[in-house]
Amino acid sequence: MERVWSSGISIIVWLQSLGPSMTAPMRLLSFLGDVEFYLVMMPALYWCWDAKKALRLGVLLMLSGGLNEALKAVFHQPRPFWISPAVEALSIETTFGLPSGHSQQAVCVWGWLALQLRRAWAWALAVLLIVLIGVSRAYLGVHFPHCLLLGAVVGAALLWGFVRWEPRASTWLAGRNLVEQLGLALLGSLTMLGLTGSALASLHGWSVPSSWARAVQEKAGEPIAVSVSVYAVMSAGVLFGLVAGAAWLRRSGGFSARGTVTQRLLRYMLGMAAVAVLWFGLEPRLPQSTGLLALGVRYFHAALVGLWVAGIAPLMFRGLGLAEKSSDSSMACNPLDG
Repeated sequence: MERVWSSGISIIVWLQSLGPSMTAPMRLLSFLGDVEFYLVMMPALYWCWDAKKALRLGVLLMLSGGLNEALKAVFHQPRPFWISPAVEALSIETTFGLPSGHSQQAVCVWGWLALQLRRAWAWALAVLLIVLIGVSRAYLGVHFPHCLLLGAVVGAALLWGFVRWEPRASTWLAGRNLVEQLGLALLGSLTMLGLTGSALASLHGWSVPSSWARAVQEKAGEPIAVSVSVYAVMSAGVLFGLVAGAAWLRRSGGFSARGTVTQRLLRYMLGMAAVAVLWFGLEPRLPQSTGLLALGVRYFHAALVGLWVAGIAPLMFRGLGLAEKSSDSSMACNPLDG
């Protein structure tokens, strides 16, 4: 791996030599793959564009996030600034780096949207964003090129599998009653979380190289994260909340994202005000430890956010006259339709 790391470091050092004027644009591009960006983007798609399609994208995004955390533990590979003082840490990460979550999520999200839009410009934009987000992560010193490549490959494989198998899974899920749907959503989210836990358990007997630990401690002021990450818990919790909220909503008549520009804008403003409180307001107050109770609190918090976006907020919009029920009542039994 040393030869691969060395080649990657040479590329990163060259990118960083382009000058500090590139830092702000690269951080902006990197933000397009951050949790906070998707937290702003996904409700807009669900409440104001197409609830059915946005829910599917949300499920894909959470599955990708959970899988990425498990793979990071399996490979337990370093970030560039962990092993080379020549790489400037323009962003700080304390989790393992292979595969790149930003690249994997970018392929899933922008690739899926391009598939739905079926326009040449959508594919061109998707490819451009995938490449630029990846370059930004290398420039910031948090990913080797091979991490970006593997992330993109995993994302493409997951996207292909989701497009191929999700319709069948949704049809099967439609035949279950509400209690069964909620139970399956909970089981699926906990299974996904268990994959990360199992991957981390496989690290028993392996210790973080002291040089990595020193570099991260110096730059981040905290140790390398080798326990179940908050991102894995968040992905599992939001997944459960989204599916549970959608199942509940469909039983109540569903939700149509159609409406006037004013209605859509008011939905987004009201809905995001609550998201700001639930996520940005409560998140800093959550326990920072990795104990079972602390992780359970974080799981519940993430599930609550997903439940709000997919179920509670749309019901509120209907009650306020800002939205109507789904026009296709036959879809009401299927949480992934609307």
